[in-house]
Amino acid sequence: MRHEQDDVRIEAAPDLDNGAARASNSLESEIVAVGDELLTSIKAVLEPVQRSAPGPQALARALGVDKVLTSRVLKAIRSRDPMSATHAMPGPDPLRRLVKAAAKKGAAPGSVAEAGKAIDSFEILIRDRVGDRSLLDAILSAWVPEARREFELRRKQSAFKAMSQLKGVQAEGLVAVAVVGPSREPGLLDVVWINGLAGVHRVRPGVGVKISTRRMSAPGTPRRQPRSLDGRPIEDPEGLMLREFCSEPMPRMNVHRVGEVVHYTLGEEGFGPNTAVDVFFGEANMAELPRYIPRGESRKSYYFAEVATPSKILQFDVLVHESLYPGPEPSLRIYDTSFDGVASVNDPSREIDRLDMLESIEPLGMGLGRLRSAVVPRYAEMMRHVMTTIGADASRYRAYRCRIDYPVYGSQVAMVFEPEVEPSDGAR
Repeated sequence: MRHEQDDVRIEAAPDLDNGAARASNSLESEIVAVGDELLTSIKAVLEPVQRSAPGPQALARALGVDKVLTSRVLKAIRSRDPMSATHAMPGPDPLRRLVKAAAKKGAAPGSVAEAGKAIDSFEILIRDRVGDRSLLDAILSAWVPEARREFELRRKQSAFKAMSQLKGVQAEGLVAVAVVGPSREPGLLDVVWINGLAGVHRVRPGVGVKISTRRMSAPGTPRRQPRSLDGRPIEDPEGLMLREFCSEPMPRMNVHRVGEVVHYTLGEEGFGPNTAVDVFFGEANMAELPRYIPRGESRKSYYFAEVATPSKILQFDVLVHESLYPGPEPSLRIYDTSFDGVASVNDPSREIDRLDMLESIEPLGMGLGRLRSAVVPRYAEMMRHVMTTIGADASRYRAYRCRIDYPVYGSQVAMVFEPEVEPSDGAR
């Protein structure tokens, strides 16, 4: 988890060419037409049976089919929107079973025939126009908000399961907190990081568990000098670890420096759910960043968390002193780091690596009053301890949170702030 402030010249992504746009519009129209046919015809088939058997359970008993099937179909019918209905509908074969059962219960032959044609069109859409149902859901996620949420969550869950097994480690929560305040050295900022893993354990033996911190900065920037919260070298575990908020016995952390990067690795060797531990530590970087950008330059300030451990939840908080970043609220950017590594938000060439996902930043107000956590049971208490240790008045800090369920392994989550322009001489 780290931070940076450098040049920015963000370029707009190129528009779709006319051919791609026409193809997209054609497919969208086809999906709407198929969805409308399904919505109208299935509703007509079920209407006579529903009069005496309202609700999914009663309808399932009346037709002799599974309740899950009737629940999905009734949900699709209630949506009323053709594209939403297409997303909610089960596949062609279950729909054919439903229509066949309804025909036996007295559905009108004309309605049954129309439903059969609509289901055939649905099958052709999936098989010939798209490829399979999973790909159809991916396409629908671009046009239907409910479909997108469900699509993203299911895929992220699947990715978490696969990566935790491949990497051999998983955590209930990945926690990253940046506390940003004015430095005693004029024109600079202090950045304190609280990093941690809640419920982390190895899935199989012999694998490493790592949290890394780094600073991305221009050549000539003074070397990073991270210390513990009370000023000791970070290699000293007594100062590094937030002992009373870690598991007992306290997990052992090893520290490895490689240039501007510091790697913190879990020392314990056990594996399996029974070996899960909570580990939290603090890193203080005093006079770490310039507070202002020179006049005439365009740069962004940002703080980011890297998803380097497969986790069920990412909780990324940034606490900012009231005197800093008086401009607009921070924006969120998520990057794929698999090819070019960690991204600078000020590098226009990395725009292509941004992930378009339904995640957001939630302002938590001033102080620690709303700084609760489902991942860290004593989170507010831990942050009070941190603020006291570094001599900061918590009431003067405003907090922002990005919470992501099943964050994508290998992604970078950045909160982006508008820095202040360097004031004229004597105005500081």
